Amino acid sequence: MKIKGLIFTALLGSMTLPLRGQDAAPPAVDLYGTEEKPEVAATPFPEPNGPEFPELSQLDEAFKQKSLGKQVDERKLHIEWRQLKNRVVNDPEVCAAKATAQAARTDLEKRNRLRNYYNLYYERMSALAPSAEMKLALEGLKTSHLSQLSQPQVRPSPGAPPPTPKPSPEGKHKKKKHLK
Repeated sequence: MKIKGLIFTALLGSMTLPLRGQDAAPPAVDLYGTEEKPEVAATPFPEPNGPEFPELSQLDEAFKQKSLGKQVDERKLHIEWRQLKNRVVNDPEVCAAKATAQAARTDLEKRNRLRNYYNLYYERMSALAPSAEMKLALEGLKTSHLSQLSQPQVRPSPGAPPPTPKPSPEGKHKKKKHLK
């Protein structure tokens, strides 16, 4: 008990010194002494028409999204393409065009129907595409799909250039050694 009372008294005594120290300071302290007081810069009054805002074009530039890298841009484009594909794939006209293309009997007929299907499919996707970048990517995909349908070796189209002939393999002739 005596130890607890002694500790309590010591704590109470140590707290009174800092509290009494606040009374010792003079009521007004001159921090600058003999130095000149710095002048406070006068703030200009706001213009009568209100504050000046940046132009709309400056705001557009400030909030324009910057590229995070080639792979990130490609990934975003791929995700956007998948979303468009999921929206268009269940369209009744697109489904009907795909079904008629798969029901074709000959190869030539199937290629023509697939050409119609790809034109319709990418036309719908392009109409729903939100950005010009996505529309360019869709145009590239459409071109690649349509180019797979052409078969210039089998039956070239009238406007296509003639196919280049394949070089014939040159046989390596062995030199025969004459035995004497």
